[in-house]
Amino acid sequence: MTATTLDPNTALVLIDLQKGIAALPTAHPAAEVIARGARLAAAFRERGLPVVLVNVTGGAPGRTEGPARADNPPADWADLVPELGRQPSDLLVTKKTWGAFHGTALDMELRRLGVTQIVLGGIATSIGVESTARSAYEHGYHVTVATDAVTDMDAAAHDNSVEKIFPRLGETDTTDAILKLLAS
Repeated sequence: MTATTLDPNTALVLIDLQKGIAALPTAHPAAEVIARGARLAAAFRERGLPVVLVNVTGGAPGRTEGPARADNPPADWADLVPELGRQPSDLLVTKKTWGAFHGTALDMELRRLGVTQIVLGGIATSIGVESTARSAYEHGYHVTVATDAVTDMDAAAHDNSVEKIFPRLGETDTTDAILKLLAS
């Protein structure tokens, strides 16, 4: 874990911290991941840096071997968890696939704001967070993942993303270390 710097135009991107996903059983307590995401969001807002809150309302078409999604999730399934303290200045990105870039205006919004780096957190590490990290890297953004502000429904998948994938896409560190970089 070695995050070295944050660009002056860094955005926080929190993936799928929404009621339906936060209620699922996860490898690490979702409440702790949400609390760390909320700390990051507050610090980014305090410094006038963009906060992007991402939720998911659908799924990509196509056959998979995995279980099908529920056709009728509860009405509040995609609502962001209130602990994030969503502000009018936050960008909301609603996605229908795993990653936050495909089929959304995220890249356009970040470029409009002059963003060169993103800090990522959220659920699920190996799905929405990893897909977004891969796409951000391919779009030319510097990527930093707050490793204690992510979790997954599968501990082995989480560990693989944190230990093997994220270091190839950018830098990783804890929430506290990222907050120290943000303050410097």
